[in-house]
Amino acid sequence: MNPEVLDLRGADDPRDTVHRAVERLAHGGLVAIPTETVYVVAASPLVPAAVERLAELRGRPGQPLTLAIKAAGEARDWVPGMSTLGRRLVRRCWPGPVTLVFNETASDGLARQLPGSVRTWICPSDSVGLRVPAHAAVADCQRLLPWPLAITAANRDDQPPAADGEQAVRNLGDAIDLVLDDGPCRYGQPSSVVRVSADRWELVREGVVTEAAIKRLARSIILFVCTGNTCRSPMAEGLCKLLLARNLACKPDELAARGFEVMSAGVAAYDGGTASREAVEAARERGADITDHFSHSLSTEILTQADHVFAMTESHVRQLVAWAPEAAGRIKLLRRDGGNVADPVGLDLDAYRRAAQEIEENLKLIMDEILS
Repeated sequence: MNPEVLDLRGADDPRDTVHRAVERLAHGGLVAIPTETVYVVAASPLVPAAVERLAELRGRPGQPLTLAIKAAGEARDWVPGMSTLGRRLVRRCWPGPVTLVFNETASDGLARQLPGSVRTWICPSDSVGLRVPAHAAVADCQRLLPWPLAITAANRDDQPPAADGEQAVRNLGDAIDLVLDDGPCRYGQPSSVVRVSADRWELVREGVVTEAAIKRLARSIILFVCTGNTCRSPMAEGLCKLLLARNLACKPDELAARGFEVMSAGVAAYDGGTASREAVEAARERGADITDHFSHSLSTEILTQADHVFAMTESHVRQLVAWAPEAAGRIKLLRRDGGNVADPVGLDLDAYRRAAQEIEENLKLIMDEILS
């Protein structure tokens, strides 16, 4: 006997369809749900019998189930000891087709409140796999549930991934109770699985997101912000690259391979402008080459993704925090004494030299923070 199939595309009221799926989950049912990658089978982690069924359906002894949480902000509730690298990947990968497996402190988080038999399937050995799928069907179900969903792919080992609802039915038949059918998934291939251990990561399974993309996502981004991105922040970018490379015993153009990306932008910049002649000269005198710099207008996306944001003035800090309140803890003044780096625009070369010296002195003070 096949499972009940509810078609989200043809539903008169999708909310009613979602309510029926949530009700089935709350009563211990297994429900196939679409994600942006492939269809998954979900169970409530509050119902041990449902999780046991889900684990048996998975048929992969020793391989834990994944928790689909509502938002990236919930991750540290499950992994209180999450490393800087872990927080960075959470911020940049979710919502999206990446499952992050954390090898640290899961037993100190919300996992403690799960039934004992459920913990053995979800967080053995103090590790836990988390994901925030980028699909409305999952989000709609989660809004009505007090806990995340325990999930696994809607196929057995010898079956293809379920890229649509019909394939989920063919794969699992009466082993599941209900299917929320939203047609073909966006990608039609599994999520990438990345294991995070302190400051290291390992690609366990390459899916939608490639290893090269994960390398980019894992880089530490240092962002310098001024107004027009033609003098102060380009000088800071160039001098930071120079100092960082010296500390890492590499060349500035090798920083990306060492896990660092240094950039600059302006809150009122236009794209494509060059660094001012005086800024180029002042930076050159201190060993940094910014002749190839092109100005960039600051985007909210890069602001929220950056690990360290250093602004030239207090007014810049206030503006950045207003743009991205969630990044407030990562936005700081460059000057360690709380002062402003004065804008040298329109002044002589000596003003640029003073600004460059001030920038370099403060970069030396924050280098340990950047490297940590």
